[in-house]
Amino acid sequence: MASHPCLSSKPCSTSSRTAESIRFSLTPSNRHGLLVATLIGVGIAALALAPEAAVAGTGGTEFQATYDMLISWMTGLLGRIIAIAFIIVGLIAGVARQSILSFAIGIAAGLGLFMAPDIIDAVVSATLPIT
Repeated sequence: MASHPCLSSKPCSTSSRTAESIRFSLTPSNRHGLLVATLIGVGIAALALAPEAAVAGTGGTEFQATYDMLISWMTGLLGRIIAIAFIIVGLIAGVARQSILSFAIGIAAGLGLFMAPDIIDAVVSATLPIT
């Protein structure tokens, strides 16, 4: 087994070192962490440079009719029918798989569909004062 020349008692020659031992290797996990850190830094810089652009829920009146139609579908009779269908499909899947988890997913999907407009309104209309 050959040892590395720099680990022996003789002086180390940099010419004997390979490029692979000198170069910093970017493994996939290192690249992912670098990408995440870069994106977070760019996002913070963008918010710091343009605080007035961070105001949510302003404008967009040209889409109000479409938004109102979708909300009325989701919270009206159509939304209730789809929510009941989610629950029935979850119940059938739960019986077929003999698992309560499928039934719970059906209930969660139905509840999520019915409650989505309220959740979206609460998230989008939540603004913080800019000082």
